[in-house]
This record gives sequence, C-alpha cells and structure tokens, in this order.
Amino acid sequence: MSYKIIVDSCGELTDACKESGYYENVALSIDIDGYQVVDDETFDQADFLRRVAASPNCPKSSCPSPERYMEAFEGDAEHIYVVTLSAELSGSYNSAELAKRLYEEKHKEKKIHVFNSCSASIGETLIALKTEECEKAGKSFEETVEVVEGYIREQHTYFVLESLEALRKNGRLSNLKAFVANALNIKPVMASTPEGRIQQLDQMRGINRALKKMVEIIVKEVRDPAEKILAISHCNCRERALMVKEELQKLIKVKDILVLDTNGISSLYASDGGIIVVV
Repeated sequence: MSYKIIVDSCGELTDACKESGYYENVALSIDIDGYQVVDDETFDQADFLRRVAASPNCPKSSCPSPERYMEAFEGDAEHIYVVTLSAELSGSYNSAELAKRLYEEKHKEKKIHVFNSCSASIGETLIALKTEECEKAGKSFEETVEVVEGYIREQHTYFVLESLEALRKNGRLSNLKAFVANALNIKPVMASTPEGRIQQLDQMRGINRALKKMVEIIVKEVRDPAEKILAISHCNCRERALMVKEELQKLIKVKDILVLDTNGISSLYASDGGIIVVV
C-alpha cells in the first residue's frame, strides 16, 4: 500500500527522509516587523537570528492554509499521515484537520490521519519516523494510527534556552523576571506537558549546568531506552548538541541518536543557542 508522510516545517527532516520520496514538508511562515520569512528550503538561519535579535517585538508565525495541506494530499498515496506541531502552540493542527475533512469529501478512497504531536521540532521527526516504521512493517492504516498515537502519548520533549528574550517578547516571562534571570545567568530547564503545553522543570545558573540538569532529568524519566531513538535539535550550536549527546550516551543506551539543526519555526522557539531533546 502506498503512503505519504506530511510534516509541517516545525519538524526537521533527515537527509534520508528527504531522499526517500515518502515525505513532504509543508511550510509555516514568520513575520518579523513586516519582513516575511518562509520556513522552507530558502530559510536562512543566520539572517533570521540577526533579525529576531534586532527586533523589540516577538515574531509572529502563520500556519499553512488548508489549501496548502490539500495540495500536499494530491498524488498516488492511499495512506496519508500528517504530523503537526502541538495544537497548543499553533493552528497548524486545526488547519490540517480542516483540510482532511474537505479533501475526504471528494476523495473517498484516501485514508488520512492528522497527528497532533503535542511536541515540536525533532519530536515531530520521531513521530514521522515511527509512522514510516509501521508502514514498512506492513501494518494497516488503522494499526499504524493506533501505534503512533500511543507513541505520542509516551514521548517526552525537553529543552534548555540560552536566551530568554523569546519568552519575554511573547509575554511568557515578565520584563522584571527576564532582567533578573539574565543578570544572574539563570537558564530554565523546560519540557512539554502531555497536552503539548510548556512547563518549567528546574533552573540553573549557567547554560552548562542547565544542560547537565536536563540530562539528569531525562535519564531519570526515560523508560525502556534501548528500544527508542533519541533526537537532539539545536539552534546554531552543534558542538553544544554533541556534548549533550555524549553525556546521554554515557548514562543510557538507546537504539540511535539523531542530531539536527533547527528549521525556522523551531529556531523561533529555541532561540539562538537553544537545545531540544526528545525521547
């Protein structure tokens, strides 16, 4: 049975995914003081980070339209899976769901399912890979949906931010708290909730201590690591990501570890120097 996996552009695709012919990224866009950035292959991370740092305002993201999703549904694939960033963070999931309903009215032969990742970035990547694994194993559409939805419920996303400016600009952190945190070099250790919201787990003085604390939390909370792929995405800090990878490898044995640089939307959330780990 032919299949296709559509991932909104908050999810990074590996080179193998891009070359397989089974995947498609659907781009979100970002507005920085009137300057439009499309989160596709034209995305320039260095220019984006420079513009964000220079702006006093929080950039605004726009999700793909239902029409864009329906365009991605076209083709010979009979099984279509869509992976979006958390519905708590973006309208991408709702847009994809609307596209699904509209498209199915005229294409009864297609089977389409939209996964709310309850995550972002590399978390979406792992969900897409789990979907591919199920299809390659010969599972039915319904079985694949059941397995992947279960995988999403068990998935955990963690991150540490170098800069708190994004949190301050979007109103998640007051100016006073941001000033105090920056003055004391405090770095929060964050995670997603099961519903896909953001929560703070801890905070440390200094980025290295915060990363080590994140590693400690991951090692404590992970279940059956030998059966799982762990993934790390970073915003313009590959050496830092490799250090986190090395620390994790010392403490737990996993099936594999992916390391990818962030796309545009993920760069917006993580900010320059941010690290995201999903397992």
